Amino acid sequence: MPLQNRVDPFGELFADPARGLLMGNRGGRFHGDDRTLGSRRWVSRQWICCVLDFRGRQRNVWGRYYTELFFLDEVTAFAAGHRPCFECRRKDAEKFAALFSVKNARAATMDERLHAERLTGKQKRRHRRKIDTLPNGAVISIGGEVFALKGKCLLRWTPHGYRGSRPRPRGKTLDVLTLPSILTVLTRGYQPRWHSSAE
Repeated sequence: MPLQNRVDPFGELFADPARGLLMGNRGGRFHGDDRTLGSRRWVSRQWICCVLDFRGRQRNVWGRYYTELFFLDEVTAFAAGHRPCFECRRKDAEKFAALFSVKNARAATMDERLHAERLTGKQKRRHRRKIDTLPNGAVISIGGEVFALKGKCLLRWTPHGYRGSRPRPRGKTLDVLTLPSILTVLTRGYQPRWHSSAE
């Protein structure tokens, strides 16, 4: 039985056997000894996304130390409110920080800003934006479905990859799941890692 450790663009955790391109955590352990979740969904404001393999380390998923989480790709991690890890993804993290809305942002500064943008209480905060202003890699919600913007297309997000596309509309104001500070990073030129199904 798979663990409830997959993350969707709303930041919700669900069980699925597919693992995706990246893993991450939310500052520590919030699962129980029986490897199930209670009501908590994070430990600290440090929500990061990491590579699956780093220096040959072997992890006991949902063991003593972290509640490991898995993302379809970096576009999904960004929508959920995670940033690149400074240990296993140093180059990506440094580029992300250099493009962040606060000049010379440090990890703690970014974590504080992102946490304020990601939640309203315990619920995912959505941000209303005009679709014409959104960069590639932004994730939006339309009528209960989730789409990632890529070029002139909207790619429909599913746990196993992007399934189907439709033309990107113009002039609409929509619910955006990707946080404003991350939209700034994407607009300034950060290229997120996409799942192969986005090609």
